[in-house]
Amino acid sequence: MGGHPVVAGMRLRWALALLLLIPLADALFLVVVADSIGAAATVALVVLTGLVGMLLVRAEGRHTVRRLQERLATGEVPTKELMDGGLLIAAGAFLLTPGLVTDAIGFLIGVPLTRAPIRAALDRLVVRPYLDKRSGGFVTGTVYTGGFPNPNSNHNSSDEDVYDVDGGSYRVDDE
Repeated sequence: MGGHPVVAGMRLRWALALLLLIPLADALFLVVVADSIGAAATVALVVLTGLVGMLLVRAEGRHTVRRLQERLATGEVPTKELMDGGLLIAAGAFLLTPGLVTDAIGFLIGVPLTRAPIRAALDRLVVRPYLDKRSGGFVTGTVYTGGFPNPNSNHNSSDEDVYDVDGGSYRVDDE
């Protein structure tokens, strides 16, 4: 699941393009909003959405830490809570970045109702493929569907390595 180098390069280009388009969209949207409601009101709106967003992320972070501690106390693995914590860090970064588009993205990631599908998509598209690649397919249980985990090993099995073991067999010691 390593992927082809050309496909990986294309994904990197799309990610870089997206990272460049977000600030551009933010700047253009700020100009449009400032033109319609005024510059002072736009600045106040950006500051207000940033403050409200940070209060939301702080409250959600406390709730997530509390759930994380409860899961750890019962001996369960807190994967959902850890992913929520990472998403809340990303939401906080978006909310600290001045702009209305980044604030909207931060609110989408910060609100529990919209964070759940984002978490599920990240789990399906990023986490599971990565863990499957690192574990040879043991995470999703697809380890034996395409053969044994390491079909390209250099171990050449010959007939002299194979022993027929049944009730009447005896131990053969290799010298």
